[in-house]
Amino acid sequence: MKTGTKPDLRALIAGNGVLIAFVLMFIVSAAMQPGVFLRPENLRNLVNQNVPVGFLAIGMTLVIIAGGIDLAAGSLLALAAVLSMLALNHFVGLQQESLGILIAVGTGLAVGVLGGLLNGFIITKGKVTPFIATLCGLLAYRSTANGLTKASELRSLSPDVWPSFAKSGVPIPFLPAAGNQPFTITWPMILFFVVAGAFSVLLGRTKFGRHCIAVGSNEVAARYSGINTAQVRIATYALLGLCIGIAAVSQSSRFNSVSSAQMGQYYELDAIAAVVIGGARLSGGYGKIWSTVLGVLLLGIITNMLQTSGISDYWQGVVKGVIILLAVLVQRDKDTA
Repeated sequence: MKTGTKPDLRALIAGNGVLIAFVLMFIVSAAMQPGVFLRPENLRNLVNQNVPVGFLAIGMTLVIIAGGIDLAAGSLLALAAVLSMLALNHFVGLQQESLGILIAVGTGLAVGVLGGLLNGFIITKGKVTPFIATLCGLLAYRSTANGLTKASELRSLSPDVWPSFAKSGVPIPFLPAAGNQPFTITWPMILFFVVAGAFSVLLGRTKFGRHCIAVGSNEVAARYSGINTAQVRIATYALLGLCIGIAAVSQSSRFNSVSSAQMGQYYELDAIAAVVIGGARLSGGYGKIWSTVLGVLLLGIITNMLQTSGISDYWQGVVKGVIILLAVLVQRDKDTA
């Protein structure tokens, strides 16, 4: 009995590591910021601020499970946001604001999906490794976004309607927020959890999800079993592109402007970190969407703790790097157990 107890406990901790870490960090944050951290509006802001990275992390989970990686996600987000804002401003200038908003949303989503498809085709048809292909995308997408705006800030000509998506939502009357206004769960937050639920079903309950896992586990074996591995990989990058497009629309709506040089910068690294912290293997073949969601929220809590502790932004990357390293070491320990 004794010999079986330790491995079982070890497996339990390894299998639920992100949930345990999230609960512990939540308790520590509540203790460090009594009367502040547990306020409904503070918890809402904590989630709301990490929604764009969360969208990227959801899509990145599929890509990593299928054995890929995407370093261009943040740059593609900036390009999608820029083209979306340009489309919006064009139609607002023609006194067609409602049509402009629809076209802006469609443009953001389309650019994200097309960028993801391009990455997928270069990797599968061009036989370029994901690291190199998406590294080129990181440079090209950001450069294109900067070229279209001359690396300046692009402001929306829709001061009320466009930002209302990020600011409005479903009011919860029993939880008053600041200024005696009803507490509101914003539309981007709701959409984030809806997308997470949809991708969780896609990964866990469909043939496509099983194919993603098979391709990431052993691509050669998957090909011999009749799976179109190239098609699966292209689809994962396209779905990540869709998530990038949603994030671009959400982010530009929240700020009502787009900074081509700053928007989405390092988002891909935070997304990858959230996926790894959530337990997905960088070698492919394993991962869970809801564990990634917990990874996103855990990173958000850690960032919040660092900021409230007065630690400079320049040093926060060190902490995140250590966290990623620890997550990888835990995975290796779990795999060899």
